[in-house]
Amino acid sequence: MQVSAKMKYARLSPQKCRLVCDQIRGKTVEAALDILRFSTKRAATVVKKVLESAVANAEHNAGADVDELKVKMVSADQGSMLKRMSARAKGRGCRILKPTCHVTVIVSNEEKN
Repeated sequence: MQVSAKMKYARLSPQKCRLVCDQIRGKTVEAALDILRFSTKRAATVVKKVLESAVANAEHNAGADVDELKVKMVSADQGSMLKRMSARAKGRGCRILKPTCHVTVIVSNEEKN
């Protein structure tokens, strides 16, 4: 049984978020939470919230045992860019692009991951 959780439009770069996602892919939920809890990266707090949400969904909606869950898939896809302007010399303006990402976590209690 697979259960997922998503967070859309998280205000961080998908490239930086993928660095954190790669660390927990395939691990048990307990080990993944330990890695995220002690990580110094800003994306770790976002991924940790989504992972905890997926675990809560599995426990509440599907009645799964939390100790048997593994992180089957974690992905950080690119969301829309927030476009802002910054004043420059001689009346010009420069575009500032602020990236967002969509974080998806799928946990599973199946033996074959």
